[in-house]
Amino acid sequence: MTVAVIDYGAGNLKSAAKALSFAALDTGNKVVVTADADVIRKADHIVLPGVGAFAECKRGLESLAGGVAAMREAVLEKGRPFLGICVGMQLMATVGVEYGEHAGLDWIKGRVVKLTPSDPTLKIPQMGWNDLRLHNAAHPIFTGLASGAHAYFVHSYHFIADNPADVLADVDYGGPVAAAIGRGNMVGVQFHPEKSQAVGLQLLGNFLRWRP
Repeated sequence: MTVAVIDYGAGNLKSAAKALSFAALDTGNKVVVTADADVIRKADHIVLPGVGAFAECKRGLESLAGGVAAMREAVLEKGRPFLGICVGMQLMATVGVEYGEHAGLDWIKGRVVKLTPSDPTLKIPQMGWNDLRLHNAAHPIFTGLASGAHAYFVHSYHFIADNPADVLADVDYGGPVAAAIGRGNMVGVQFHPEKSQAVGLQLLGNFLRWRP
């Protein structure tokens, strides 16, 4: 089972691929870092990492020859499991409003907007550990995890889903902030599994075993 980690210049590409490769020691998956549309199209699992500005990451993704079309074919048409990490999750939205309005992939309806915590002492970006609150603990991506699990966040913008049912988990950062979204064969996490130690490796292993 091949896992395609999409290489479009994301800063967390190497660390995400390394964590996936470590998790794959228990699952037998082959992790491939690729910018090749044909490899993406044929992959059994697809991972989209991402750090930085929404628009910059979207431009990087669109610069891959046939990459977005290959992702759509694999994920939307063939139903292959998909994981978006940090900005990779945000790109699943309809639109991001960082430095203007920019179209996302529109895979899960919603907007990516600036964090505005109700507590003025909370700093932006949110940087550090926070406790997950699972809305859908039965989802296969959360096997072996429970509310209260610690995950590592670094972000200034967050995903507001049009349909609350698409929010699989959140955290409290001066109000609820989506920590995981998903529908069907697609999931995304705002936190960094590759920096979240045992919790992150558990989640990545769950994703590699997932057969939606």
